[in-house]
Amino acid sequence: MTIIPELDGRQRVVIENVRPEIDAGRFPVKRVIGQSVEVEADAFTDGHDALRCVLRYRHESESRWREMSMVSLGNDRWRAAFPVAELGRYLYTVTAWVDHFLSWQHEIVRRNDAQDIAVALQMGSRLIGEAAQRATGDDRLQLQQYAKEMGVADADAGKHLAISQMLTSLMVRYSDRSLATHYPLELTVRAERVKALYSTWYELFPRSCVDDGMDHGTFAECEKRLPSIAKMGFDVVYLPPIHPIGVTKRKGPNNTLLASAGDPGSPWAIGAADGGHKAIHPQLGTLEDFASLVQRARDLGIDIALDIALQCSPDHPYVHEHPEWFRHRPDGSIQYAENPPKKYQDIYPFNFENENWRELWQELLDVFLFWIGQGVSIFRVDNPHTKPFPFWEWLIGQVHRDHPQTIFLAEAFTRPKVIYRLAKLGFSQSYNYFPWRNTKGEIEAYFTELTRSEVREYFRPNLWPNTPDILTEYLQFGGRPAFMLRLVLAATLGASYGIYGPAYELMEASPRESGGEEYLDSEKYQVRRWNLDRADSLNDFIARINRIRRENPALQQDHCLQFFNVDNEALLCYAKTTADNTEIIVVVANLDPHHTQSGWVTLPMKALGLDTERAYQVHDLVTDARFLWKGERNYVEIIPRTAPAHIFKLRRRVRTERDFDYFL
Repeated sequence: MTIIPELDGRQRVVIENVRPEIDAGRFPVKRVIGQSVEVEADAFTDGHDALRCVLRYRHESESRWREMSMVSLGNDRWRAAFPVAELGRYLYTVTAWVDHFLSWQHEIVRRNDAQDIAVALQMGSRLIGEAAQRATGDDRLQLQQYAKEMGVADADAGKHLAISQMLTSLMVRYSDRSLATHYPLELTVRAERVKALYSTWYELFPRSCVDDGMDHGTFAECEKRLPSIAKMGFDVVYLPPIHPIGVTKRKGPNNTLLASAGDPGSPWAIGAADGGHKAIHPQLGTLEDFASLVQRARDLGIDIALDIALQCSPDHPYVHEHPEWFRHRPDGSIQYAENPPKKYQDIYPFNFENENWRELWQELLDVFLFWIGQGVSIFRVDNPHTKPFPFWEWLIGQVHRDHPQTIFLAEAFTRPKVIYRLAKLGFSQSYNYFPWRNTKGEIEAYFTELTRSEVREYFRPNLWPNTPDILTEYLQFGGRPAFMLRLVLAATLGASYGIYGPAYELMEASPRESGGEEYLDSEKYQVRRWNLDRADSLNDFIARINRIRRENPALQQDHCLQFFNVDNEALLCYAKTTADNTEIIVVVANLDPHHTQSGWVTLPMKALGLDTERAYQVHDLVTDARFLWKGERNYVEIIPRTAPAHIFKLRRRVRTERDFDYFL
């Protein structure tokens, strides 16, 4: 006969299907300060006994567990939530047990036979007496008194006493947990600062922050740009690599293989005689100049995000000091980066399988710690999917241990499982497939996956309609309405979004070659002089959209997204709401940048807390127009050259005691 070890056959409760739980507890779920973690579990037993089910949680810095009673949802499903108030990790689990007092309490109220009731009261007296032995102080005395009264009470008095609120409260407090079932896993939550969820990014190249007579921009000139970026409503300014750039195999304009003497090269070809990943390109300024930029940004409510690209130019000091960190060809030369047919002769990737990988890991960690020491708390990581998963789990864990405020954005345009694995390993946010989701069906399917599946527990999308590497066909041919629309979609579908700034403000739309997504005269290979004061700039429109995001909390989260029906495939309708529906934002977007489109929008009135019989106002926050709607179906018409989308704020019509209507 097989003996099951460590099994107490008297433990009758089963706990399973706990959510959220990522890969059997292997990875944490993600939250930010101020959010809560809603936990559900199946808990059940044989027979008809009543259960108690509690959610247990604690911050990693605490030794004692806190508890919260879970509420029955029916069908043996239970739920409770706990708040996230501190940075770091929280642990949570579930405990459940048969509560014999609650079982007795449920049964006695249904008994009618006097003799049965008398026997039941004696049983209740015994249960209360046992609880008194577990209690202390006044609670023990009170329970002893209840036990005594229950033992001598008649049927009516006993049944009345059995359901008393005070007795129930005491019995819940001193319930017998000796045979409780504990869920075998302690699950984790990674709690980050709010900007890990809600942030608004603007990318610019400091070397293109040039004044008259300058050939190369500086941090000082970049600093002068910050007030206008803040005025547009951005709270993260992302800088591509700011390190010295290699000379060997330097790329020229439009990625040509031969650079002229004055060509600045690609910032991602990191390292030269002036230093590597812990150095600053001398034409940009000094560490003191960078510190001034960081401080000025902070004064304006902006975080400076730094690009960390773990690769080297042939001139990087690492190449000479640690040749073992790189792959070598049979002829002894170092293998440059390739993604056939693309070749990056100016970049050497690290070989993470070299025998001295531990030293490599430590040095790369020191790069992040160095810039954290310079005031940087947000990193955009270039191509993390080309580095080992264990490396990122270790590095991010090491950084978060002492610097829990640090945010990591993964630039990983790769296969879904790889993108999701990086998020599980610790990346706070990630680039994603948004730039290439253009039709209603594509957008609804993709964002339903991101916000309605388990993915939402660990993956936070940061939506970018363009990057220095991505000029989509939609933007190339859609004109001004396309740029306006993709900005609205990015800013309202996601709590975090960003733009490659100057190119987006000025609607740069010329590709390097037909059918490609590389910009003509890309800023990756040359200094660009942007005329940001052009009359047709989108900066005012961008500022308006960002102000709408800032003033409406429903747009500052992802999980609340829901799509609604429109009887026109060119029109997309979705909403974001606060948990209690006190704020309802409905977006109706014309996905066709060339033609006026119209249709009937259907809203789920009951789910949104709207009265089907009363009119309600929809206030377009983009144009400031107001419309009076009634019922679930209402007509919309969108002229893309005027404004390609409505961002409606729904205002309920209510009647006051003075019998006149006004809008909330």
